[in-house]
Amino acid sequence: NKLTSDTRLIKGLVMDHGARHPDMPKRLENCYILTCNVSLEYERSEVSAGFFYNSAEQRDKLVESERKFTDEKVRKIVELKRKVCTEENKKTFVVINQKGIDPPSLEMLAHEGIIALRRAKRRNMERLPLAVGGTAVNSVDDLDVDDLGEADVVYEQTLEDEKYTFIEGVKNPFSCTILIQGSTDHSIAQMKDATRDGLRAVQNTIEDEALVPGAGAFEVAGHVRLEQFKKTVTGKPRLGVELFGKALLTVPKTLLENSGVDMQEKLIGIISERESKGTPVGISLATGDPIDPTMEGIWDNYIVKKQMLALAPVLAQQLLLVDEVIRAGKSSSG
Repeated sequence: NKLTSDTRLIKGLVMDHGARHPDMPKRLENCYILTCNVSLEYERSEVSAGFFYNSAEQRDKLVESERKFTDEKVRKIVELKRKVCTEENKKTFVVINQKGIDPPSLEMLAHEGIIALRRAKRRNMERLPLAVGGTAVNSVDDLDVDDLGEADVVYEQTLEDEKYTFIEGVKNPFSCTILIQGSTDHSIAQMKDATRDGLRAVQNTIEDEALVPGAGAFEVAGHVRLEQFKKTVTGKPRLGVELFGKALLTVPKTLLENSGVDMQEKLIGIISERESKGTPVGISLATGDPIDPTMEGIWDNYIVKKQMLALAPVLAQQLLLVDEVIRAGKSSSG
């Protein structure tokens, strides 16, 4: 069974199917990759049609003429392969097609040592040129080396009962793949969520161009600052400032509770540390002691803290409003 620790970043793509011909190579190196959306299979006419013949020779000619149109497209791909893959450059050739490739066409490609994948998913076809370069073509006419992408290695691998094709070693990828593995569906779902959250955090950091010290340091600093500000406020608003400051301690309290330490004792020590030093003070999950999150490399997203502070008062107001509506309804019915 695979472990979630086997999850890895692949600088390229993983296609969720393999080649459809037993004689095709399982691994190619130094590859040219042709991305196309061309039908390479014999297609029946949309109207009822038939042909009649008097001899076996006539039948063979009719069958050959039917295949000629499809075979000509395959020959153009083979000609391009022979043109760009020489003994000197040691290049190999891979075809990834969004439409179908019938068995005779697969036989022709396999004979030339080409890996051909048919009926690739549209989302993979959109990402493929971003990863390997080149251009996705809709016709085999006027094919040129500029239409081809490149990769260091293309190989087929079986995971469980499914075949996958790995395209790795691309030069300048604008698309890549994270291969998530796990022993159960639950562990895979957890890893998938963690990966998505991590990528989102990186995106927020790039967009905000700012970070906030983590490990509860922001909430502790906010609490200490509000305790100081409370002294300048009179009347009922002072109670609101005090409650808001205490509410900020929810995050540090949760961190200490998860650490399995004496929450009250450690929390008092952390607040005292912040008041005396005036620098960011976070919480060590290992010991519950104060740490400097900037030195430990623990950061939070600026936009997340900003939304937290913006939403908390609004939600509190809405809850109080609901209470008032319920109270008004009871008084009127009484």
